[in-house]
Amino acid sequence: MKKILSIVVILLVAFMVIAMIFQTAPFLFLPLEEEDTHQESNPSTTIISSSQNNNLKTMAENNKKILMVVAFRDFKDEEYFIPKEILEKNGFLVETISDQKGAAVSVDGQKIEIQKTPYEINPKDYAGVIFVGGPGMGERLDRVDFQDLAREFYGQGKLVSAICLAPALLAKAGILNGKKATVWSSANDHTAIEILTENGAIYQEASVVRDGNLITADGPQSAEDFAQTIIDYLSNN
Repeated sequence: MKKILSIVVILLVAFMVIAMIFQTAPFLFLPLEEEDTHQESNPSTTIISSSQNNNLKTMAENNKKILMVVAFRDFKDEEYFIPKEILEKNGFLVETISDQKGAAVSVDGQKIEIQKTPYEINPKDYAGVIFVGGPGMGERLDRVDFQDLAREFYGQGKLVSAICLAPALLAKAGILNGKKATVWSSANDHTAIEILTENGAIYQEASVVRDGNLITADGPQSAEDFAQTIIDYLSNN
């Protein structure tokens, strides 16, 4: 009987002690909160939405996209196919347009399919433009749509480049004034050089010339250096 009384007394004392602790520190009896797996975002962390990601992707793609412009008839093979191949091997996407849609034909008779003309082009979609030379481009130096395209790219700070006779088109478009440039010529024909100088360009007797975002080359023998200069410029700008 004494043992039972002793146990009862002990239990009563313990209960009283627990009651006192609960009154003074009730938080000791609250259940532990689960760790919040949804931590607050760090204010210094930038959260990019899917739409922003898409915009960044588009910008990256546009910076690797080059527009090439050829005459619908008699564009120079080496000045088109060599730069195009080098650019594509370096990860650039090349799109080709002309003054007509359909099958454009090179000097050597090679055909390429044309799906767009200049006024369908938005320069914002490209890193730059290349005007390909050849006798066909020599016949199209006064085309307003080609000149307008060159001015639009130049006005947006994009790369504008031309090879062989095509720099004369840039000169006629008014974007070589005060700029260093080269162009095709021969011992008996300095017409293209005269077009450059008459329109304010500073003619350089060189294979490839870069002045700011303008790159010019003197002919098919310079096609590889021309392409590499374009790649070097776009890689650093």
